[in-house]
Amino acid sequence: MRSGLPLLTALSVLGGVLTGPAFGQSLRITPEVAAESRIFVDDPRFDGQFGTFQGGLVLSGDLRWTSADRNTRILFEPYLRLDSQDGERSYGDIREASLSLRRGDWDILLGVSQVFWGVAESRNVVDVINQFDAIEDFDEGEKLGQPMVRVSRSFRFGTIQAFYLPFFRERRFPGEDGRLRFDPVVVNDAAVYERGGDEWAGDIALRYTNRFGGFDLGLHAFHGTSRNPFLAPGAQSQTLQPLYQELTQGGIDLQYTGGPWLLKLEAAAIDVGGDTFAATVSGFEYTFFGIGGGDIDIGIISEYLYDGRDMARAPITIFENDIFAGTRITFNDTQDAEILAGAFVDTETGALIASVEFQRRIGSRLLLEVEGRAFTGSGNPFTSAFQNDSHITLRLTRYF
Repeated sequence: MRSGLPLLTALSVLGGVLTGPAFGQSLRITPEVAAESRIFVDDPRFDGQFGTFQGGLVLSGDLRWTSADRNTRILFEPYLRLDSQDGERSYGDIREASLSLRRGDWDILLGVSQVFWGVAESRNVVDVINQFDAIEDFDEGEKLGQPMVRVSRSFRFGTIQAFYLPFFRERRFPGEDGRLRFDPVVVNDAAVYERGGDEWAGDIALRYTNRFGGFDLGLHAFHGTSRNPFLAPGAQSQTLQPLYQELTQGGIDLQYTGGPWLLKLEAAAIDVGGDTFAATVSGFEYTFFGIGGGDIDIGIISEYLYDGRDMARAPITIFENDIFAGTRITFNDTQDAEILAGAFVDTETGALIASVEFQRRIGSRLLLEVEGRAFTGSGNPFTSAFQNDSHITLRLTRYF
């Protein structure tokens, strides 16, 4: 707790001093703190894991500065998590620390940033720039900050972005006493690399985006190090060692918007670890607006996920041949209440991963979030390891 207070205090003091009249509206500092409780339904499956309760505290926020002509921007977002049970889950990160420059049709970004590619709800096979934060969750929903140089140029026929990523961020896994982990445990500090230069080998990427009527199109090419490591037997007895393989990938993401319909496609041709395969996500979202003449909107989501990799030579994935079905309920009220529920079903084994997420603002400075996760079936590598890890998470965030 003491190690996180300086971050929150500094952001609060800076927010009070630097957002005064002398600085106008160009600088905004917003600290936030979140208290979290995670309750597991079952006793742990593996030796050494903690019991049923896990508490946490998250200190974060952002500093945003924009020049008067809006052509220069600075963004800084620190992140610190403190965990009551798993030492590997107490960590800090810089999510964003970037300088953005706009000069005519050119945009240049220098520093640490987060980039999102894709259109699907369940998984984004084209999203390869940032490392996923497996300490926060296993489902590739959170990201670590990625050092980069990004140059963008707008043309009449679309926008082209070029990326150079000089430093690789390793994925962190829960420790031996943590839940939602594999057995044997993954030794985070034992990572090895297929490419020379290891984490300094450098990655490159290109992306093209444009809009045609109701279609949003993205094309990309990437060469570098795979963000998802192959977990090999470690040098230490009964451990797993992350192996980061060379990755070359090209792909497309396409979304059509027509009234209540969203039609979505992501597809990638991937070469990693000596295996060449295709991965796709395709599906739709249909929204019923103003249910019963009121303000509630209900979206129905269905997607099919395919991954053709050779599982004996590639990293573990939960998204091999799965169907995702879900719903999004938006209440459109002053509290911004929303429910997102869905489930992955493995078409080969019947294994199931289900989730329900609810969030609602309380007043102007509090956000309440409730999440539930359930794992059933033993034929999938994730549900096999996590079958005792169904849980409920309560999170209350205070914004300053």
